Amino acid sequence: MFKNVFRSGCLVRTAHVILTWLTTLILFLHNTDLRKNEERGELVLPVLFGTLVLLSIMLYFAVSLMDPGFVLSDADAKLEKMLPQNTEVPRQRRCGYCLLLQPMRAKHCQVCKQCVRRFDHHCPWIGNCVGERNHRWFLLYLCIQLLVLVWGLQNAWSGITFALTWRQWFIQNGFLLGAFGITVVFSVVVLLLLGSHLYLASVNTTTWEFMSRHRISYLKHCDSEENPFDRGIMCNLWDFFCICRTVAWETVYSRASPA
Repeated sequence: MFKNVFRSGCLVRTAHVILTWLTTLILFLHNTDLRKNEERGELVLPVLFGTLVLLSIMLYFAVSLMDPGFVLSDADAKLEKMLPQNTEVPRQRRCGYCLLLQPMRAKHCQVCKQCVRRFDHHCPWIGNCVGERNHRWFLLYLCIQLLVLVWGLQNAWSGITFALTWRQWFIQNGFLLGAFGITVVFSVVVLLLLGSHLYLASVNTTTWEFMSRHRISYLKHCDSEENPFDRGIMCNLWDFFCICRTVAWETVYSRASPA
């Protein structure tokens, strides 16, 4: 099973790189603004665009290959001794699959076959889970990717030329139209993902918690609009982007819970 997951992940990553470079190559080979700047010797924008494409690929592989926050031992069970005695925090439970104690906000991923801290979702496009350790990098990747896609849309549109007949027009612009169509689809998907994950980060919740809070032990007894981890938009975003350490969510939950 692990070999199948690894093989499918490699195929997805290879397809991502090939598609990205093919689209970039089409934009540079046709009469787009980037090509015109290059022919005039104005290399700042072409180099900047190529750098952003390369950065997006590097971030893609970073998010895809890094540890999203796998739970590797039962060490977190000691957290219960650190909690105040007068708070009601759901007891940590043992995962029914990997048999490890699950810290609060962790969930077992059926694809990766491991529990993941602050589990958000398993992303088939990156072939990896999005969790506590790589969620901020996933969001940064979406930002850079959206910037590249929007710039690519503008360049693809700038290269489309007019012709006397429809047949001639399609022959002249076929590759650019294909690149434009692919870029439009990916732009919409990335924009929706970026908007939703920015919202989730601003209220300190995850996709899994947002979709399944009625089934989650530490959330199902809360009011529909209550989030024990929410510290306000600015604090939530600061913690999300700037706090690069493992968080004991049981202690955050205990401070938010009434005595």
